[in-house]
Amino acid sequence: MAIVFEGRPVTFEAPGPGSWQVDTVHVPRPWSRFQCEIHSANLPIGFRDCARRYGWLIDTLRFESVHGFIYVSPAPPPKEEMPARFAAAAQAVETKLWRQDLDRWIREVKPASIRAQLALQSVDPATLDDDALRAHLDRCRSNLERMVQQHHSFNAAALLPAGDLIANLMDWTGGPVGKFLALLRGHAPESAGLYAELDALVAAIRADKAAQALLRGASDPAEIVARLRTMPGAVGQTSGAYLDLVGYRLLDSLDTGDAYGLEFPEVLVNTIRLAVDRGPTAPATASTAEQAQLRDLVPAAHRETFDALLAEARNNSRLRDERGLYSDVWAAGLCRRAILEAGKRLVAKGRLQAPVHLVEAGYEEMKTILHGEGGPTAETLAARCRFRDTYKSTDAPPLLGDPPHPPPPLDGLPPATQRIMRALGATMDSIFAPSTAQSAKSVIRGIGASPGVYTGTARLIGSSAEFGRLQRGDVLVTATTTESFNIVLPLLGAVVTDAGGLLSHAAIVSREYGIPGVVGCREATKRIADGATVRVDGGAGEVTLVS
Repeated sequence: MAIVFEGRPVTFEAPGPGSWQVDTVHVPRPWSRFQCEIHSANLPIGFRDCARRYGWLIDTLRFESVHGFIYVSPAPPPKEEMPARFAAAAQAVETKLWRQDLDRWIREVKPASIRAQLALQSVDPATLDDDALRAHLDRCRSNLERMVQQHHSFNAAALLPAGDLIANLMDWTGGPVGKFLALLRGHAPESAGLYAELDALVAAIRADKAAQALLRGASDPAEIVARLRTMPGAVGQTSGAYLDLVGYRLLDSLDTGDAYGLEFPEVLVNTIRLAVDRGPTAPATASTAEQAQLRDLVPAAHRETFDALLAEARNNSRLRDERGLYSDVWAAGLCRRAILEAGKRLVAKGRLQAPVHLVEAGYEEMKTILHGEGGPTAETLAARCRFRDTYKSTDAPPLLGDPPHPPPPLDGLPPATQRIMRALGATMDSIFAPSTAQSAKSVIRGIGASPGVYTGTARLIGSSAEFGRLQRGDVLVTATTTESFNIVLPLLGAVVTDAGGLLSHAAIVSREYGIPGVVGCREATKRIADGATVRVDGGAGEVTLVS
């Protein structure tokens, strides 16, 4: 596979020893240099902390950029740590460490994260002089480093219970298990965009005719958002609370190079309008009959175990998205806000072509530019931006370095370690592995992630800049989604993605919204035209081209 950018070939070399796989699930297009540096340094720290506490036979996940494309490679633990890993796995299973981590998240970590983000958010970068702005950017960056580590320190608590369930279901049924994961619906309300702050705003608008008129009027969306904040009484208070919570979260990315909510106020306004029309909604929970029907598919000898594993997966499913939404998704948006303000000032000085180009600099480069001491030229940064806008992660070689090796057999390992590692293997497959089913001329096959059938208009979305094109009832067709996409999901009738498996973000949010979802189609964005009519069957894992 070859990439030629502006007449020059782009070469790919492994960023280190071992086998490296490109990540198309979390990184649909190249990341900014600023974000690559932060994740490469801090994701392995959080991952290693998690791996040691749960006894994974992985030291950490190496996470490196090659021209902004992200490649990952698991690193084995040192041999001398193996006894400690075995002991940690036994302790994790015996004490249900994932439940303890969830409790710690709810009582301590999440509230502290909210306080930290709101404190940084309360500072308006536009009011700072240049020295104070640089200091604020330093604080935002340090916060983002901590939040990336925090996100990945909760990986096991967020994903291992579901992986444990999947691994056993595969043994018991031998077939697709997407229909079983539908039983998790309703246990991750924030994955379905359900917030007490939004419910309060809806109630306030419904009780205020002036607010209703503003929301339904033809004013510019940015003006609507600004006026909602300044309205007297409950509307102003509740709109401020909701927008403070979601406004600076990245819209559909983990990269500071991409937009946050308030940069596309039409998306926020459409979401509020829809919520006012619908009123407060409850999570789309699975019915008792649905659960009983699926339980009957499990061999009788394993049904009590199934019940127990399902309860654990349900209990911790909220962490799948929350650990990102309240950590690096929000922190990256705050970094971006400060960078854009600094970029505006550099544009005024003739140093940059556009404010957003500053995020294309590494942090040491950025500091040099901000101090007026040189650094990459405006054209160099603009070219980096053009490169990221030109390519998708699927354009990069899927593998670099050594050929991948199958995981070592688990036979002979202590029972708790076997269980933990089987669950981890199922988790990784269910996040990253796309469907291997062959598509037909008019039928695109993927993984059935959320049951149901829906026919609607396909809307191809390549980045958050295109969210304004989404209309109510559209079928989203995209490469992948992230936690931050939740703001947009209420508008949709179904979700179809190229990348990801049963525990990918798109799979989880389609289940939580109770809408059909087909993920891991590999070629949906190439085969489905924008505006085409498609039929999405989330049970069968098929997308039919109707017209």
